Amino acid sequence: MLEKHLILWPVAAMAALTFIVLNLMPFARVIAVRTGKARVSDFKYGEAESVPETARLINRNYMNLLELPVLFYVVCLILFADDAVTQIELILAWLFVGFRAAHTVLHLTINHVLVRLSVFALAVITLLALWIVTFWRIAGL
Repeated sequence: MLEKHLILWPVAAMAALTFIVLNLMPFARVIAVRTGKARVSDFKYGEAESVPETARLINRNYMNLLELPVLFYVVCLILFADDAVTQIELILAWLFVGFRAAHTVLHLTINHVLVRLSVFALAVITLLALWIVTFWRIAGL
């Protein structure tokens, strides 16, 4: 077993990625309004179709960073609480964060759907593996 606090580093990295994308949102929205590409009222109920693609992409990526990673945070906290962190869990955790970071960069730059989907699928498979390994170890199977 490794020191259990090591699992908190990929958790912190995932949270940092989420905060970075969150902080991009107001800049994109202010630029859209100041350049006349959107009105403040376009953001009243989320994002209207009139909002420029860049601002909508950042918002969608941020929402995506609040969806699947919830399962990542939960499994990492289980590992931390149970003091069950081994090298395999740590590697899987960092792989998940790496895939999610790559997904964010792809989403916010070239946004090639099939490439992005492939990276997303790798993140899902990695997270599933982390859950299986964690459950297997904690359940004593």
